[in-house]
Amino acid sequence: MSSVEERRRPPTAQQFVLAELRRAITTGRLRPGSPIRQDALAEEFDVSRVPLREALKTLHGEGLVTYQAHRGYFVETLSLDDLLEVYRIRELLEEEAVRKAVQRLGEDDLLRLERAQAEVERFAATGEVQEMAGANRVFHMTLFECSGMPRLVRLIRTLWDSTDAYRSLYYGEDGNRERVVAEHRGVLDALRRRAADEVVSRLDEHRIHAVAALSTILTP
Repeated sequence: MSSVEERRRPPTAQQFVLAELRRAITTGRLRPGSPIRQDALAEEFDVSRVPLREALKTLHGEGLVTYQAHRGYFVETLSLDDLLEVYRIRELLEEEAVRKAVQRLGEDDLLRLERAQAEVERFAATGEVQEMAGANRVFHMTLFECSGMPRLVRLIRTLWDSTDAYRSLYYGEDGNRERVVAEHRGVLDALRRRAADEVVSRLDEHRIHAVAALSTILTP
């Protein structure tokens, strides 16, 4: 049974294809700039071209894919300016989410964050880049969701979607993986002390390091 088949399928073919395509892009399996080969994907997902086309239209609206006349769909690529804009918007929105989260943070929330961090560290140690990227996302989204502001979290999640493929490139370097682990530990320490200003500061530094590394990838 394939990994696609092992996951529970959403109720409609379009929702299923949309989830699988988004996962393929955000994990880096479909890399920035690569063509979306609809025939091959329809066969892989065991669906017709109709739900695939509808899913691609949705992803186009989200900025994850681009359409070129007579050539079809491609995974969107980001310029350095695009990346900087996304991370700047994230800085503004995530500060609000984090400050609210610290106010509401309970012991159960801290346990969930610690479990998520354990997964980050496990995959960092083994060099499993895509798995680490997924665990990293769980860590951060768990914190944002503690804010009790679901609309804000949805906006943040959309911004993450647009850069997740690049995050996998960032984790390809041993030094970057080690830095992420250390920075997460610092964030957790500040969260345990409910030190909101320090959490915000540490997360700002966390983003700055990612932007600096990704900038070298995106600079021609």
